[in-house]
Amino acid sequence: MDDIILNALKEDIGAGDYSTLSCVPETAQGSAELLVKENGILAGLEVAKRILFLFDETLQMKQVLQDGDIVKKGDIAFYLTGSSRSILTVERTLLNVMQRMSGIATQTYEIVQSVSACNVKILDTRKTTPGFRLFEKMAVKIGGGENHRFGLYDMIMLKDNHIDYAGGIEAAILATHEYLKSNLLRLKIEIEVRNRAELEEVLRVGKVDRIMLDNFTPNQLMEALQIIPSSFETEASGGITKENVLEYAKTGVNYISLGALTHSAKSLDLSLKAVF
Repeated sequence: MDDIILNALKEDIGAGDYSTLSCVPETAQGSAELLVKENGILAGLEVAKRILFLFDETLQMKQVLQDGDIVKKGDIAFYLTGSSRSILTVERTLLNVMQRMSGIATQTYEIVQSVSACNVKILDTRKTTPGFRLFEKMAVKIGGGENHRFGLYDMIMLKDNHIDYAGGIEAAILATHEYLKSNLLRLKIEIEVRNRAELEEVLRVGKVDRIMLDNFTPNQLMEALQIIPSSFETEASGGITKENVLEYAKTGVNYISLGALTHSAKSLDLSLKAVF
């Protein structure tokens, strides 16, 4: 977390916040409030605390709301007091993080609520902003979703290109097992299938934990689930949106992954305003 924050501050401040340094006295003290300007789910407060501490640990936050709170236009999330220069300089980094995280949490919450009557978990993907994945995946959790693998190193995911390059489904699965054994690794294995024929081959070979049914329609998904033993976890992905996610959830699939949780979320409108 600290590495991401420090890099963001360096990116924004560079050699110095000359706008603030040029007109605000060094000894000036001020207050500000975090104003919510749009309904949604608040996220990023814990990150904001760390941003403030790393930039100027003398800044004081009086927290009113919590991560995960349902907010409406006009709410105040927190009050901030301390060096006026510090408040001005840290403002944009803090807002960028909280607006982005709150937008993701809001979109995730809406999707999770829309399928709440179904026994399904909503997952994010690796379709995240480079360098900001940690915070985006935190926001998904705050919104009620679940994290899929964080990166390429914490789960085996055999996708279409892996299968094609490996020489087919059976070759890919067997090679993966040999690799894990040789390297003393214990990782779950998920494999993507694109059609009924590939699914049947995976079921014949076995040796995987989860089957991802990619770009199946809800009807195709229901048909596929009828032949998949309960010993396999199932995941639907591809072409799933806020508008059609309920259709997929009703099929009985265990997991639904949506890149849209992170790559298409609109930032929530927040503002840091000086108060006197």
